[in-house]
Amino acid sequence: MRRMTPARFPETLAFLMRRRALSRLGAMGALAFSQKIHSSSHPDHKQRIVCIGAALTEIVYEIGAQSYLVGVDSTSTFPADAQRFPQVGYARSLSAEGILALAPTSVIVTEEAGPPSVLRQLSAAGVAVEVLDSEYRYEGLIKRIAVLGRLLNHEAAAVSLIERLNLEWNRLHLPISAETSIISAPRRVLFLFAHSTSRLMAAGAQTGANAMIHYAGATNAAPGYLGYRPLTPESLVSAQPDVLLMTDHGFRTFGDISAVLKIPGVAQTPAGKNRHITAMDAGLLLGFGPRLPFAVKHLRSQFMSVLDS
Repeated sequence: MRRMTPARFPETLAFLMRRRALSRLGAMGALAFSQKIHSSSHPDHKQRIVCIGAALTEIVYEIGAQSYLVGVDSTSTFPADAQRFPQVGYARSLSAEGILALAPTSVIVTEEAGPPSVLRQLSAAGVAVEVLDSEYRYEGLIKRIAVLGRLLNHEAAAVSLIERLNLEWNRLHLPISAETSIISAPRRVLFLFAHSTSRLMAAGAQTGANAMIHYAGATNAAPGYLGYRPLTPESLVSAQPDVLLMTDHGFRTFGDISAVLKIPGVAQTPAGKNRHITAMDAGLLLGFGPRLPFAVKHLRSQFMSVLDS
């Protein structure tokens, strides 16, 4: 699926005559235009799309373009219907063979997908690889919706989705921002990303967790670094978070709050002393898909709940 540039026609006599003729069609022309827009909202069944990334798959469903799908990655579990498609593996460790077996016309990914060698293989095999920005901001989500609407010929549905999200976002985000601006010391939240009980990472700046913490009216307790870094007991104690935030999967890795409290350094933090530990579905927390307004509202509610406990 490659972008096409509109053709340019010279202002010839034949063209001018054609333009005048079209202008006389009046209502018929308007009807034809309406029919064209209507037809563009229906899937082109010649397209076969593999979508890599939970948020991108959610957008495809939200704009009604799921008939294009022939495969998704392992993180694409929402909506539940997405799980009926063949899975091509984890977004960061894709295999060209598994994707090519689905005979896609295009593969849609974010810039986090890889490895790059696999994306090059797909492109070399004649598959259009569309790489979208993975910006962890509300504005980034809106851009991705607009791009997908254009790529999948569902621009009207994309515009409607953007308008709805803008309304939801303004109702939610503006009051939170106003409230946070008058608080001298917002609550400090540390996001723990747990691959296993022996490997803990903390989320610094330019991560989805950092953006979500701020959107929910708190501040990131992690030291001033970019991305995810291994977390030592000393840095955990130094961060002094009021709340520890984890994904549901990471929390289940430990089992319960008592096990999390045994992580070296946790008991020496305000979060540990007060048992202020909360968890959230990874796709909802870090996906930055169409459920973003709901995710921020839910996260803020969780912060307030644990802090009041």
